[in-house]
Order: sequence, then C-alpha cells, then structure tokens
Amino acid sequence: MSAMDQIRLQVMWDRMIAVVEEQAQTLVRTGFSTSTREAGDVSAGVFDTAGRMLAQAVTGTPGHVNSMARAVVHFLDAFPAATMRPGDAFITNDPWKGTGHLHDFTVVTPCFRGGTMVALFACTCHVIDVGGRGMGPEARSVLEEGIFIPIRHFARAGVVDETLVELIRVNVREPVQVVGDIYSLAGCNEVGCRRLLRMMDEFGITDLSGIAAHILDRSRAAMLQAIRAVPPGRYVNRMRVDGLEAPLDLVATMQVGPDGITVDFAGTSPPSAFGINVPLCYTEAYASFGVKCIVAPKVPNNDATLGLIRVTAPADCILNAQPPLPVATRHITGQLLPDLVIGCLAQALRGEVPAEGTSCLWNLMAMGGAGNVNVAPGELDGATRFNIMSFHSGGTGARPGKDGLSATAFPSGVRNVPIEVTEQLSPLLVRRKEYRMDSGGAGTFRGGLGQVMEVVNLEDVPYTVSANYDRVLFPPRGRDGGKDGARGVLSLASGTVLEGKGRQVVAPGEVLVIEMPGGAGLGDPLQRDPARVAEDARLGMVSVAAARSDYGVVVHADGSLDEAATRAARGG
Repeated sequence: MSAMDQIRLQVMWDRMIAVVEEQAQTLVRTGFSTSTREAGDVSAGVFDTAGRMLAQAVTGTPGHVNSMARAVVHFLDAFPAATMRPGDAFITNDPWKGTGHLHDFTVVTPCFRGGTMVALFACTCHVIDVGGRGMGPEARSVLEEGIFIPIRHFARAGVVDETLVELIRVNVREPVQVVGDIYSLAGCNEVGCRRLLRMMDEFGITDLSGIAAHILDRSRAAMLQAIRAVPPGRYVNRMRVDGLEAPLDLVATMQVGPDGITVDFAGTSPPSAFGINVPLCYTEAYASFGVKCIVAPKVPNNDATLGLIRVTAPADCILNAQPPLPVATRHITGQLLPDLVIGCLAQALRGEVPAEGTSCLWNLMAMGGAGNVNVAPGELDGATRFNIMSFHSGGTGARPGKDGLSATAFPSGVRNVPIEVTEQLSPLLVRRKEYRMDSGGAGTFRGGLGQVMEVVNLEDVPYTVSANYDRVLFPPRGRDGGKDGARGVLSLASGTVLEGKGRQVVAPGEVLVIEMPGGAGLGDPLQRDPARVAEDARLGMVSVAAARSDYGVVVHADGSLDEAATRAARGG
C-alpha cells in the first residue's frame, strides 16, 4: 500500500469519527431527559455488517459505549443482516443484551447504500423512568424494576410500531421524556447514516471493507504494542466497598501477556438480593475502560482494541449477575471497577497510575407529588408531581504529577447538571453547592475535592430521595503514601444521618445535605510544596488546621505561608 493510500484511509477514519460524533451530538441536542441533554449520558457508534464496532463518538460514557460495542451482535442474532430492510430500526432495554439495566434503551439502525446494507449505527441513552419501582436498589427481581423490551422492531420500512410506543408510554411515569428520548435515539442513527453515505460518495467507495480492515488492523497492532510495554505477570487487587446488606469484596486477578490482558473476578462477593448487581456486559465495559485508561489511552476504541482485553467472572458473583436478578443500580458497583483494575496495574507500573476516587456517581434523584409510593396520598394534597435525576460527582484520585479533579465524574465522564435545571423541573431549591473543604486526600498530589449540596423543598410537603451511593463506609484509598479521600455523607440538617442506598422520605421543612466523597492522595503529603498547600488554604480547599496536621505546613489566617514555622513543623 502506498503512502498516499494510507493517508487517504487515515482521513477516512478521522471522518468516520466525526460522523459518529455528529450522531451523538444530535442525540444530546434532541434529547428530552436531563440525563441525555444535560449530562450527556449517551453513546453512539458505527459498526460493520458483522456487528464489529469501527468507531465511537467522543461524547458518551464507557458503560454505554463499551457494552453497546458487544450489544449489536445480539441484534444480529435476533434479526440477521439478510432480513433487515431500509427504514428498519430495532430497540431493546434488555440488561443482559444491552448496557446493564432497564433504564438504558439501545437502538440499532441498518444503513443502506443502493439497496445494500453497508453499516449499522447504534446508540444508547439513559431514560428518566421505566416504571416499576423506579431508579433504586429496592427491587428483588428485574421483573419489578420496570418494563422490559426484548430486541424488537421499533420501525419497519420507516413505519414506527405505534403499539410498542404506546406500551412504553403507559408503563412509565414520564411518558413525554421517555418516548421523546427513544425518537431521539432513532433520529440520531438516521443522521449518522446520512453523513456516512455522504462520506462514501465523496471518497468513491461502495462498502466499508477496506476502511474497516485498516481501522481494526492498525488498532490491534497499536494496542498490542501498548500492552507489551507493560511488564508481563499476574497482578491481584482487592477492594472492600459499601454494598447494601453487607460490605462487598471486589477481587481482580490480571494476567498481562504478549497477546493481551485478561481480568478475572473470581473471589468477588456473591450477588445481592437487591439491585446493585452487575450484568457481565457492564462489568466488561468498565473493567476494559480502566485497563485502557492506563495502558493505551490514545489508541482509538473499537472492536479490535476491546478484543484484546478479556474479562471473565464466575456466574455466582455480583459482577456476573444472572437473570432475573435485580440490576437497576448496577452502576453503583460497576463504576468502582476501573479503580480495582488500576490497582492491579499499579503493581506493574509503579508511580504511573492515579489514586482511587469517588468513582460512582452521587446523583440527586428525587420524587414528589402524586404517585410517590413512599408517602401517604393524604400528605400530598396540592403537591407538585416531579421525578428528577440530576447528575453530580465527588472528586477523582490524585494523578501522577497532578492533583485530582474536583467535582468531576470519573470513570463515567458525564457532566454535572446545572442546579437551575433541577429547580425548573421541580419545587426543589439547591440553596448551597460548593467544594467540600478537606475532602481531597492529602498527598504530594492532593485528591480532588467532593462537593456539598443543600436541598430544600419549597412546598410544605414530604418528598422521597433515592440514594444510590457508595464510598460512605469505605473511602477512596490513597496510593504511595497518600491519604484516603473523605467518605460521603447523606444527612438532614437537623442531624439525622441517612442511609447511603435506598429510598428515604424527607419531611416538610427539612434540609437535605449531600456531602460527596473526595479523591485520595498520591505520595507523601510532607513532600507537597508548601506554597501549593498555602494556595489551597487561600482558595478554601484545605483548612488551616488540615494544612498543619496533614501537610506540616503553617498558614496564617490570611492564607500567607509561615515558612519558618513550616520548616520547624516538618522537622527541617
């Protein structure tokens, strides 16, 4: 192949990434729910006719993208490519064939050129409601968690299945938002297809076989090169996390070899009776993401790169939940997996990986008014009906050479939702939202700060908050001498401490206080530059007391550094 041919293929590859990014942005801009349009809790990608992901959008979350990458083959098993026709679109929210729980809908659309199918577009988004018990861990079976749509036609030859749409509409609490998001999913796939066909016309190609081979071959070679730079061996890491009935032990055994990386979760705690269980597709998604973040962050994500990270888990553990186990809040457990596998890589790549962070999201999920099953109907007379999910985050772990990121979602990558959106959709008022002082673990590099939110109901009626949190009992752990991050706390201003998981009623007049965890520190805190500690104190990130106790740095009340006292406090 000539150099010019290779350049041409690379330009086409870049163009395909632009195509799927426009696909994702169309979904975000036309989405109805806050999770789609505000938080970007979506994914989008293009696949060849065999169901291999060729390119993914930059916009999106690993839990959606990496599990969706495996999902398209399930659609092809149900509806072989030879049976698909122009104008068809297919849909499911099957947790085991989609992206892990019923709240995620995946739509797959075949793309035809001149009567021949040339590609498949797929996309996913998290919808606000699927009926059932709602978004929380209380259910004891997936059958209680909401409407379950197996892989079916959403449209045939351009005609939407209105019976299916009506079935969904009457089974959810927010029909306008949910059905609107589903149409946005189908619409963004159509945009992706149009842009791909335009690209093919411009480059004069009739199929994607050439560019697919280029993408997958180059990606596989680059991924193997990156893996072979990691010292080969067997690495084991354990993490104890909150769980629900009892703490969970997450155990990962990583084997690094010349032909790929395997991660096995044998030894992990058994499934829960509640909805914190994780289907294997979601386990694969976040375990693979954690590996790739450290080993090959710049290699594009596609079928070839994901195929070199093999993930297994026993069927009797919480990370390979079997149907009909409840899985509604699988993200609480699943989003801790990058920290777990990064802990394995810390043993192979000493000094090159970050400390642990909050990892799981700390979303404000609340329900009020008619239909609030936790409150007697007589207490809700005249109350506004609302069902909100507002995305918020704690801090990330400190990074090699850098502090952690404050109030930032890692590994999910979703955006924090502006409080004005929550206030517009409900009678809730967020009267305080700020960084949580001293929540970042001390270290040569400090963990990112969590945040504090105080929420009040402007109506004199009770409402329900659904807590789906971890890192309440067990904090993010420091690395290489760094200190742990702060644990999260959910409480009422009156003094009552609430549970980290499950639905709880907030009485009229109470103030809900959400204190999000901070990321852990990296390296010895006494090695941190005193000037940086003093700057943190001036900015309100570290208290004067913590500057002295954790860092041995003496800071005056005005934030100025006392160099002589600091030298004495540090023993020098």
